[in-house]
This record gives sequence, structure tokens and C-alpha cells, in this order.
Amino acid sequence: MAGSTYGTLLKVMTWGESHGKGIGVVVDGCPAGLPLSESHVQEYLDRRKPGQSKFTTARSEGDRVEILSGVFEGKTTGAPIAMEVRNMDQRSHDYGNIMDVYRPGHADYTFDEKYGFRDYRGGGRSSGRETIGRVAAGAVACRLLKTLGISVGAYTRSVGEIEIDYASFDPDEIWRNRFYMPDAEAAARAEACLEKRMAEKDSCGGVVECVIRGLPAGVGEPVFEKLDAGLAKAMVSIGAVKGFEIGDGFAAARARGSENNDGFALTARDQEGNPLLKEKIVKKTNHSGGTLGGISDGSDLVLRAAFKPTPSIASPQSTVSRKGGETEICIKGRHDPIIVPRAVVVVEAMAALTVADLLLLSMSSRLDRIQSFFGR
Repeated sequence: MAGSTYGTLLKVMTWGESHGKGIGVVVDGCPAGLPLSESHVQEYLDRRKPGQSKFTTARSEGDRVEILSGVFEGKTTGAPIAMEVRNMDQRSHDYGNIMDVYRPGHADYTFDEKYGFRDYRGGGRSSGRETIGRVAAGAVACRLLKTLGISVGAYTRSVGEIEIDYASFDPDEIWRNRFYMPDAEAAARAEACLEKRMAEKDSCGGVVECVIRGLPAGVGEPVFEKLDAGLAKAMVSIGAVKGFEIGDGFAAARARGSENNDGFALTARDQEGNPLLKEKIVKKTNHSGGTLGGISDGSDLVLRAAFKPTPSIASPQSTVSRKGGETEICIKGRHDPIIVPRAVVVVEAMAALTVADLLLLSMSSRLDRIQSFFGR
């Protein structure tokens, strides 16, 4: 199966199925000397694991990670970093009723058409558990970015039609509610909305917003490897993502050039108000979302990923059997009524992997910097 590898210099390959023995990832290209332990990775996986609230699947998985290679005495060695999470609570019999029918909204039909075979136990490679490998790899990328003063933070912008109010934006609130929303009032309304959907045996979608801070200007390769193009691919590669925006996104199509253009200015202070050694070029606004021409401009990088409603719902749905004939199906088993809260850290992970990879590529962009590195 092609398509399980991502990245150019910082390369990751995820493996494993939802109901197989385990899920894992190999990260190749991470520089040697980066402090890394299983606890660093586990911190991210704990945000993704099931069973955190009534709004996530009741599947009981500790999702404990084991680093198998690439780390010695608490630091990366430069060798490939292999990580594994064992599956402990599979209930493959929950999927017996759908082994010969195609679930609406799932990849059952397309997998069957492509391979002539599909793993019906939870979706196999198309399952949300595949993101365990992404999150573990993203934890490594976030550690790398942190050493460069770059942070990646995501949160839930909306659940269904309920959006956060930026006037009430509270970063600490992200960690206080079940939806990772930075607005307590919006989180309360989102909970009531989801309670209603669950009572109706239905599900809900939403939008995750991610902000990357501290990224210097000059990251990204023009034409086909643009920073925003790489981020778009990274986000849409996440299962259930149906839309991507950067900066003002689709709202820019309704704006005038005079409204959408970000004016430039000079500043003698950084974002914290500390004096700089020399004046720095900054943007007065950030409608572009931190990129110009596919290259970072030094502003905060702001992106969004739109997630569709969970397709596994208990209401009757019309479908067909792979053996022929129309039928009706009700999905059994343990499923999230909303994907968004557990997807927040997945968005962070994919954003971090993309930016870290392009940062490493940028090291060879200018001769003077190569000469400086090699002492010439």
C-alpha cells in the first residue's frame, strides 16, 4: 500500500490497523542530540486517546507508547526513531454486521474497489487510530521546534454551528473543557448541542484552528512545495477533514484588495515589547495568515481544518451489500459522536511535521548560510 510516508528530510511512515496488534510510526531524519523520552510523546498521545469523556468512544485504550529505536541516554541518535502503541481493547465482533455492506461516509466501498479487499474491523488503515502514529511523530517535531523558539498550538474553533467568540478568547480555558475550546460559554453551548445530537442518534462536525508562533520569515519552497500548500496537504490527509483555510481563507474571496493586503511597517521591539538590536520588518495585519508566495513572512501562521460529522451513527442508513442488493444498516460498536476534540492534537502534529521538514529544507537555501555553517 503506497501513501503511508510523509515528508522530505524529516520523513515519517505510519503503520498498523485499528484492530491489528498495534499501531506505530518510524521517524527518519530527526537530528541527533534532541532530548526525547517516552513521557514527552505520551503527553501528546494522552490528548488523543479514547475514553476521555462521554463525547468520545468508550474504547478502553491506554495508548502507551514504547520507543524501540533512535534514542539513547535520553537523546536522539540520528537513527530512525521507531515507536509503537499496542492495541489492547479490540472488539472485532462489533463489526460483524458490516463485513459485507458498505458504511455510508466511510472508505469501505473505495478500499474494496482499489484493493479488492478491505479490513472491515474498524476501518483498518482508514481508522482514526491511524493518527496515533502521526501524533507520536508530531510530538518529536514539536520538541525539535521548541528548541528553535517555535510553538504550535491548536484548539476547537467551532462545534457544529457554535463558534467561539474571540472577544472571550482565554488560552487557559482550552484545558478546562472537554472540547478544547478557548471560550467557556461556547463550550457549554457546544455540550448542549452535542447532547441533543446524541439523543437523536446523530453526530456533529467542527473546525480546528491552529496557530504557529515564532516561525522566522523565509520558510517554504516556492511553486510546488509552498508552506501553505504543504500544510493543506497535511491537513486534508487527516481522515474526516473536508476543508482547509489559511489566514482569512475563503473570506478573502469576498474582500477588496485594499482590505486584504497586509501593509508593512518597521518596529524596534519584538512581540513581547522587548527592544531589538535593529529594526525589523513586520506586517500591520495578518490577513494572509503568515505566508506570502508560499513562504513564511514572520507573522503568526494561522490555519484551519474543517472536520465532517462522524459517519458512524446509530440511526438507520441506506446502503448496498458487496454481494449485491440494497439494504439498511445501523452502526453498532463504540464511536465518537464528534471527532473534533481528539483531532485537535492531530492537527498540531501534522502542522509541526510540515513546518519542521520545511525548516530543515530551508537550511540549504542560501550560500552565505551554508558557508557560515561550514566555517567558510
